[in-house]
Amino acid sequence: MLITPTAIDLTIAAIVFGLACIGTWIVAGVLTRRAVLDQPNHRSSHSVPIPRGGGIAIVGAVTAGWFLAVLLGADPGTVSPIPMLCVVGLAIVSFMDDVRSLPAAPRLLAQAIAVAFGLWAFGGHGAFAAFLPRAIDLALTALCWLWFINLVNFMDGIDGITGTETISVTAGLVVLASAGAASTMLFGPSLALGAAAAGFLVWNWHPARVFIGDVGSVPLGFALGLLLVAHASGDAGDGVALTQALILPLVYVVDASATLARRVARGEKPTEAHREHVYQRAVQAGLRPGAVCLRIAGANVILIALALFLAPWSLWLSLVAGLGVVGGLFLSLRPAPLPCRDPAS
Repeated sequence: MLITPTAIDLTIAAIVFGLACIGTWIVAGVLTRRAVLDQPNHRSSHSVPIPRGGGIAIVGAVTAGWFLAVLLGADPGTVSPIPMLCVVGLAIVSFMDDVRSLPAAPRLLAQAIAVAFGLWAFGGHGAFAAFLPRAIDLALTALCWLWFINLVNFMDGIDGITGTETISVTAGLVVLASAGAASTMLFGPSLALGAAAAGFLVWNWHPARVFIGDVGSVPLGFALGLLLVAHASGDAGDGVALTQALILPLVYVVDASATLARRVARGEKPTEAHREHVYQRAVQAGLRPGAVCLRIAGANVILIALALFLAPWSLWLSLVAGLGVVGGLFLSLRPAPLPCRDPAS
């Protein structure tokens, strides 16, 4: 039986979309006047200064949606103040990083504190509670969550990609909840987060008028991780929900993890800016950012289908199939070889 979101959830999502769209336009103007700009360099995918920090509008819209949910009497389980405070706190620290380039230590400390509070909000258990002792479950969930926050930040390297991935993952959770494969408590926050990303994407689609900045990508990574952990930790113990939570963001997880592993193997600094992700190499080879994002969205649609239909039937087969989808996406993003010319011609 198909389960539909409540009128409150849909109303809040529509309002959040409008606030994010209008708010991004306003924030972009303020950032431009304040000269908070991303200056192009040899690693950039843009050639002119672009205002950086449009994620302020996303965080503001989601925060407004949270307050609205409280006022409209949404399910208390979906309006806990702890995750929202973590999102706002990470946004503040990350905006300082956008403006002043903070060292890695305070940024990681802020993320670790947010993850700790997030796990506390879950009642002291994580995504692997059904399979591992509590201490190992919490430690492993915290490490995965921290990595996910940073990989979302790392993957924000071309116009539209963060908005595309956020919409894809939240849409996947909504589909699972609609099919009865996930808690309906995920409806409200997933719709709101996806709506905020869509409102921002209006201005961030290629050619972007504003960049999200760490102020947006870091809180989004935390919030998406929160929703995925919430789904995984709600499983009764058969591993289906955990597998689904792994499949939905698989494009980001594989690209970021494989790229980091290659860089570490070569002795390069993992935190140093670069242009080695698969999607970045595709753009360097001449593929437009919008085309890359659409191909990622297409792969994500298939991943959602695998999470919904194949994961309940076979956990390992669904993961292998998911990796195959990601591999196919990466092959489609590889530049076509130049035609060989006959030396005698």
